[in-house]
Amino acid sequence: MNRNLVYLFLILFASCSGNKSPVDEKVDQIMSSIQPNLQIEGDSVPTHTIEERLKMLNIPGISMAVVENGELVWARGYGMADSASNRPVTTETLFLAGSISKPVAALAALAMVEEGKLSLDENVNNKLTSWKVPDNEFTTTEKVTLRRILNHTAGLTVWGFPGYDKGDTIPSVVEVLDGKGNTDPVRVYKKPGESWMYSGGGYTIMQLMMTDVEGKSFPELMDTRVLGPLGMDKSTYENPLPDKLHRLAATGYRGNGKEVEGKWPIYPEMAAAGLWTTPSQLIRYAQAIHKIYLNDEPGVISKKLTLEMLTPGMNNHGLGPAIGKDQRWWGHGGADEGFRAQLMAWKDQANAIVVMVNSDNGSILREVMLAITKAYGWPGVEPNVKKVVPLKPEIGNDIAGVWTIDQVGLATFTVEEGHLLVTGDFLDKPAMLLPENDSTFFDREDGQTLYFSSTGGKLDTLHVGQFKGTKTKE
Repeated sequence: MNRNLVYLFLILFASCSGNKSPVDEKVDQIMSSIQPNLQIEGDSVPTHTIEERLKMLNIPGISMAVVENGELVWARGYGMADSASNRPVTTETLFLAGSISKPVAALAALAMVEEGKLSLDENVNNKLTSWKVPDNEFTTTEKVTLRRILNHTAGLTVWGFPGYDKGDTIPSVVEVLDGKGNTDPVRVYKKPGESWMYSGGGYTIMQLMMTDVEGKSFPELMDTRVLGPLGMDKSTYENPLPDKLHRLAATGYRGNGKEVEGKWPIYPEMAAAGLWTTPSQLIRYAQAIHKIYLNDEPGVISKKLTLEMLTPGMNNHGLGPAIGKDQRWWGHGGADEGFRAQLMAWKDQANAIVVMVNSDNGSILREVMLAITKAYGWPGVEPNVKKVVPLKPEIGNDIAGVWTIDQVGLATFTVEEGHLLVTGDFLDKPAMLLPENDSTFFDREDGQTLYFSSTGGKLDTLHVGQFKGTKTKE
């Protein structure tokens, strides 16, 4: 028999017999080996399929994409984009990227720096025309600059934004900056350049500066400078999301499974939080940076500026992206109302991962990244392994009671069977806290760490993230 005919027969036989491609087999193996990111030392680690894990965590849907050696090797969607209409997640489903909007927007700002339209180190008020950063005692000798906005050292307020519901009056960017929306005004609250503090407010100033200079709407500016050139033609910064894209958009869900009001939030703070995209689209941002940084190919910005962008400053933050502590990777996380996302790209390898979910519960993002990196042998992602110690009675007595947490509210701690139980209006359900040592505890579900400091031998101050708390009632 002719050798070509034999080859053709084998291909047809494999196709008819339902044999999967090597890529499909690898993806199936990864998606059947999902393990919790939080692992307790000495405990066995369970393994689940992606479908099982979505159900366990009450997450409607997930979408992901993987780039290996510069090429998109696979993308998949699982679960529901909209549970009420039984609409599944596909690779075309749009998700809000949350704060991953920031490094993508930063790329456009850096392109404007390259052209001489903006400067990294001059006072942003020199370019702002429709509004100015109010000067105060902190800006006497140091100013808010684009570089400091990009790496969060500008000394600006407003960490993040809650978004607006459909039907709300949507403020202008200037109104947001002056506190006439649903957040405080964006102001300089400490000397620019002296320390790090994350500020979505700073990126909103950058958004206004860019539109003032270009004379275009921010979505149009981003289409022209970044989304179009990178082939992210199915992505948009338009807020509200245009009606024609509603059929592609995932509905956002709370951690308890309830829909976000109006199905998804609206963000006039587009540079900080407003990018709608898919993992397959968003990962093109990583591919574009890799081409410039690793291959010396011409791109939206020069290699020199790309090197600056990926150089870690305070708190390991570059000019847009965050840089891993070991400097092996760069990326960013995202958290909008009803959505969570993660982008991770390796610095010296053209490999990248994007994972997005339509839920306030983003714990599965890290779990999926653990499974993917383990399958490919990529470094930099390890599980969060915790050691649990016995809770001493005197420590439990110090903590038990009602605490007031700044900007959060009241939290009630009780001791139950060797652990702490915390309840509060800001929690969907009581959280179990396990002791890591005499002063440090972690949430059994998501690994959130909090610790207590003491004065005179008694624990009297609670620290959780950027917030502090004090005991107000036994």
